[in-house]
Amino acid sequence: MQIVFMNRLSRCSTVEEEIFAQLWIGEEEGVWSLGWRDFSSGGESEDHLWYEGGSWNEMLCVYRHELAVKMGDGYRPLIDGVFHEEDGLNSRNQEQQKLQFYSEHHGNEQVYEQLCAWRRGRASSERKAPYILASNRLLRMLSAFLPQTLEELLQIPGIGETKAAQYGPDWLAITATAAREHGFPLKWVHEAVGEEAFISWLYKQKEIKYKKQLEHLRLRRVLLQGIEGGNDMDQLKAASGVGRRELLEAVEELEKDGYSVEKLIEQELGEVPGSEQQAIWQAYEELGDMFLKPVLHKVYGEDFAAAEGLDMYYERLRLVRIRFRRAQHTTSELSATS
Repeated sequence: MQIVFMNRLSRCSTVEEEIFAQLWIGEEEGVWSLGWRDFSSGGESEDHLWYEGGSWNEMLCVYRHELAVKMGDGYRPLIDGVFHEEDGLNSRNQEQQKLQFYSEHHGNEQVYEQLCAWRRGRASSERKAPYILASNRLLRMLSAFLPQTLEELLQIPGIGETKAAQYGPDWLAITATAAREHGFPLKWVHEAVGEEAFISWLYKQKEIKYKKQLEHLRLRRVLLQGIEGGNDMDQLKAASGVGRRELLEAVEELEKDGYSVEKLIEQELGEVPGSEQQAIWQAYEELGDMFLKPVLHKVYGEDFAAAEGLDMYYERLRLVRIRFRRAQHTTSELSATS
């Protein structure tokens, strides 16, 4: 095996002893290997194989995820830039991330619960997904910094004029009544955040990010292999361990990226009457393919309520929509070349 990359890392133990490790990437006949080697104070070593396989992209995802775990535990590399990507952590981004870090550790839990209750109620009344109104991160910041005026509210990252005008009065009705130890502006946060704790937290965020990327990559591989092998949705669900909705979202993404998923669509729509599929298609032509609920009402009626629930019918809409969008894309390409 040929070693193509190696880095040395170290960290201080609880007894102030420096501990060393090596991270390496090797290749032999198209097979990539990724490993970690721990060195004890006595010079002995212990190897851990993190990855072995033919996919550079999967190996890179494993590399980034496992390295983020180690750096979150305090290891620091001899060679910087170990994640092989642009960090993009400028001073403004770092200030915002310190606000997020502080809010996760110093939020007012009672206020946070009140904000979450507000979000549930408002999302229900507006028939929107809760995260569209406000993310958990934003509610955490509101609960930690407790703005009392509109001017203070606008200093919270993620809140602009539109969102402040729309939801600001509701938020301030909750946050302005709570006692707070610090005020605005929020420059004091920089001094309140311990640098080493903040750096470890940053690597934890990377760990979460890279874990999601790795899971996403592996889901795509399972789907591609399963679709090619003739698996249906139930079989893909069992093989991947994810729900049908997430599966369909991944299938839509594969189609968008140029992979053929027609074999799965044929299998899933095989028992759906052609007249029903045609009605769905015509509804997309009339209403557009952005939103599913209007299409559902158009095809099945405004008061449609199936005993088995609506999930199955939304799946049909999404599968037909993949075909519809493919046809629209092909038509657009033909028009552009004619």
